[in-house]
Amino acid sequence: MQTANVSPEEIARFERLASRWWDPDGESRPLHDLNPVRADFVAARVALRGARVADVGCGGGLLSEALARAGATVVGIDLGAALIDVARLHLHESGLEVDYRVCGSAELAAAEPEGFDAVCCMELIEHVPDPAALVADLARLLKPGARLFLSTLNRTPASFAAAIVGAEYLLRLLPRGTHHYAQFLRPSELAALLRRAGLELEEVEGLSYNPLTRQARLVENTAVNYLLCARKPA
Repeated sequence: MQTANVSPEEIARFERLASRWWDPDGESRPLHDLNPVRADFVAARVALRGARVADVGCGGGLLSEALARAGATVVGIDLGAALIDVARLHLHESGLEVDYRVCGSAELAAAEPEGFDAVCCMELIEHVPDPAALVADLARLLKPGARLFLSTLNRTPASFAAAIVGAEYLLRLLPRGTHHYAQFLRPSELAALLRRAGLELEEVEGLSYNPLTRQARLVENTAVNYLLCARKPA
C-alpha cells in the first residue's frame, strides 16, 4: 500500500470547489483563464495526437479534457473523489474520453512505471507535504525521452502579493487559505529536485495573469507563476 503524499485539509479545500469546477465565473475562474496557455505550452513540446499523457492532480478535468481534445490518450488522477466525480460527469457534456482515477502519484507510478509519453502536474506541488517525493513519482511515470510539465508559484514578495494578498484577500478569486507562502518553490529549488530524480530541465517560462482582464500569457518574468518542461534522458 502506497502512502499518499497529501494533506487531508488540502483535499477537503479543493473538494469544496467541485460542484462549480466547470463554471468559468466560479471559484475556479483563474484555472479556466490559465488553462489554454498551459495546454498550448504542452502541445508545443509534445506531439499529443496518439500520445499517452498523465495529468497528475487533475482536479475536475480542465487540462485533461484539453489534452484529450488535442488527440492524447489521457489518464487523469486526483485524490479528491468529489473532483473525479465531477470530471467524469463532465465527459457526458464534452463527449471526450479520459481515464479518470481516484489515486495518488505514487500509486500510479507503481502501477505504470515508464508508462507515459508526457506527464503534467499543474499547481499541485505547492500543496503537497513532500515535493521531492512527488517529483520522484512523476519521473517514474515517464518513458525514456518523455517530458514532464510542471506549473507552480515562485517564492517571492511578488507572488505573495499576487497569489495570496491579491487573489485570496482583495479580489477574492480564491478561498482564503488556498496557498501557503512557505510551500512555494523557487525555480532553482524545483530544478534541484528534478536533477535528483534524474530529469533534465529544458525550459522555464513565466506565466502572467491579469485577473481584471482575465488575460494569461507566457512571459520572461518568473517572479509569480511559472511553467517548466523537463525531460527524462533516453
